[in-house]
Parts: sequence; structure tokens; C-alpha cells
Amino acid sequence: MKNKLSLAKGYRARTIFQICNFIFMLLVVAVMLIPLLKVLVDSLDVKGGYEFRLFPQEVSFDAYRRILTEPSLYKAFGVSFYVTVIGTLLALVLSTMGAFVLTRKDMPGRKFFMYMMMFTMMFNGGIIPTYMLVKDLHLTNTLWAVILPLSINTYNLILLKNFFQDIPESLYESADLDGCSPMGIFTRIVLPMSKPAIAAIGLFYFVAYWNDWFNFTMYIQNSDLKNFQVKLREMVLTDDMGSNTDIAVFANTLKNATIIVAIIPVMIIYPFIQKYFTTGLNLGAVKG
Repeated sequence: MKNKLSLAKGYRARTIFQICNFIFMLLVVAVMLIPLLKVLVDSLDVKGGYEFRLFPQEVSFDAYRRILTEPSLYKAFGVSFYVTVIGTLLALVLSTMGAFVLTRKDMPGRKFFMYMMMFTMMFNGGIIPTYMLVKDLHLTNTLWAVILPLSINTYNLILLKNFFQDIPESLYESADLDGCSPMGIFTRIVLPMSKPAIAAIGLFYFVAYWNDWFNFTMYIQNSDLKNFQVKLREMVLTDDMGSNTDIAVFANTLKNATIIVAIIPVMIIYPFIQKYFTTGLNLGAVKG
């Protein structure tokens, strides 16, 4: 009888715990989705103003039509696409090669280089020295000024390094005995086994390049080299004028529409790499 009572209490406790978990996760999802839903609703509502609504009062696609009919945005989108693709590929090449080198125990000064890179996570030269360096290298008003600064991220490199360390050492030893060069080990063993980590880190770099606004504002003065984010911002500032209520409401609608348009590329790509994304982060975070 006591065993049955204890089993019943245990079952009741687990049920209550599961219900509490379910309610908690509902609250977490609501906190994350409701702001995004409000942005979507406000981008379609030409009568809503700044009130909080979960459904548009009067649906209109004028804001999206305004964005799609702006000629300057097409070239800016091409610039963003080019920078994002080239930058992400370059960042993955540098990060994967750097992480692989740091996992090799026979690498001279391996710990020194690791400490130096971790030092940059806590301290950096600052905005003015960085700008002066980019200017002295004659990179201003070139797309390399926005590609190179984001091409190496110490946090992403450490994640890849931890992932590479999880690959069994016996594979490296077997390949070395078979006469495989270090570059052969990297391309034939490490990269094929690191698809989850590469997908996760690639998404980080993709989002960083796609959302980059600061570097384009700092280093690019040529209007033809401005990216999608900068042009969207300029368009919103141009349309956001006057005290007329209709103009103010449309300006608010346009602002929210630009947010939705700006995140669409990431929303399209993420489902295709979602299965790699979670795996890559979990495996890369096992070792320090």
C-alpha cells in the first residue's frame, strides 16, 4: 500500500512539474513572439498608430509596396548579398583553419596565440584607432572595409576549436600514419565531420554581415556602396517627416515593414540549417 501511495505521489509530482514547465515555456514563447507579432501587425495596419494590437485594424500593403518600388534598394540589396556571401565564406575559411591550428598540440606557441585572441574578447583598440587603421590601409570606401573587420570572431573561433577537439584523436593519428598531410587531414577528416559546427558558426557570421549597419556608416561614404540596412534607414528617415497624423502613422508602418523585410533572408535560411545549428552549438560547448 505504501509503495502504491509513493508511486501515486511521484506520478502527481511529475505531472505538476510537467504542467509548470509547459506554462513556463508558453510564457517564454509569448515573450519572444508577441513583439515580433506586433511589428508584423503594425507593418500592415495603416490606422493603428502606436497602439498595441494583435490584429491589424485596416490591412494595407502600402509600406511593402513603397519598399519594393524603391529603385535604390535593389542595388543596396545586391551589395548586402555580395558582402554577406563573400564575408561569410572568408570568415568560415579563416575561423576553421585557425581553430584547427589551435587544436594541434605540436603547434609552436599554441597557448600564447590562444591567450592573445581571448585577450581581444575583453579589450580592443576602440573605434578611433580602428578607423585610423582602416583609413591608413586605404580601405575606406571599399567593401573590404566592412568585410575584413567581421571576418574573425574569437568567440566563434573558440566554438569551432572546442568542436574540433571532440573529434577522436585516433582519426588524426591514423591519417598521419597513412601519410596524409595536415591540410589533407583538415579537408578530408575535420571539415566533413564538422558540418553542424560550420553551419552554426556560418549562421552567426551570415547574420552579422547581413545586419551590419555601423561599419557601412563608418567606412563607406560612396552612396553606391551602401548596403540594404543603410538604405532602408535612409528611406525611413526621408519618409518620417511632418506632424500630420497620416504621415506619422505611415512612417510607423514603414519602419515596421523595413524590420520584417530585413529579417526575411535570415528566416528563409534558418530552417534549412536548424538541425545542424543546435547540434553544432551543443558539441562545440562541451570542452573549454
